[in-house]
Amino acid sequence: MAADLSRRIVAEALGTAMLVATVVGSGIMADRLTDDVGLSLLGNTLPTGAILVVLITILGPISGAHFNPAVTLVFALRREIEANAALAYVIAQIVGGVAGTLLAHAMFELPILQISQTVRTGNGQWIAELVAAFGLVFTILAGLRFRSDAIPWLVGLYITAAYWFTASTSFANPAVAVARALSNTFAGIRPIDLPAFIVAELLGALLAMALAGWLLSDPKPIRQMRAAK
Repeated sequence: MAADLSRRIVAEALGTAMLVATVVGSGIMADRLTDDVGLSLLGNTLPTGAILVVLITILGPISGAHFNPAVTLVFALRREIEANAALAYVIAQIVGGVAGTLLAHAMFELPILQISQTVRTGNGQWIAELVAAFGLVFTILAGLRFRSDAIPWLVGLYITAAYWFTASTSFANPAVAVARALSNTFAGIRPIDLPAFIVAELLGALLAMALAGWLLSDPKPIRQMRAAK
């Protein structure tokens, strides 16, 4: 079990690192290639959605491919992951995310250590993060209920869409938010703006879990419902 947990932890750290390196790296590349903010966002969106499909497909069989403390929290509350493993997952996700940011900076020959100055605050941003995390977690839970084989594509496509329909460009992930606070680039967020983002993300995840627990439950047979009456 110890060896199995160690493999799962490494998978979570590796997956989150690659995810953040993609988010930050594609943001840097897009910002260098064009002055058009819309094109930069598109250049940031497509690689992020694509890498999620890849990472969930290849690492999902090892760790479940959470790459997100909000997702891990939901699975812990649903008793689908042990408490000690959940804590280890969250630590691995944060460490991996930070490593991904530093790696992106190194690839583009930027200062390795940075603090973001990008302002992301206000009611619209917080509501957007709640919606983004809600949709992500609900997509995962519904996918597990009805089409577990399609989860990599469901998550990748959801995040691709959420980049554009949310005011915050859909962080939906506390570990990714922490990592992006250490990058003063296109993908960054000021550290002072982090707490509200994380609270909104966790709240959105919990709301999705509550709704999914009711909406996705097995329906009672008609005869059983009549008997109950």
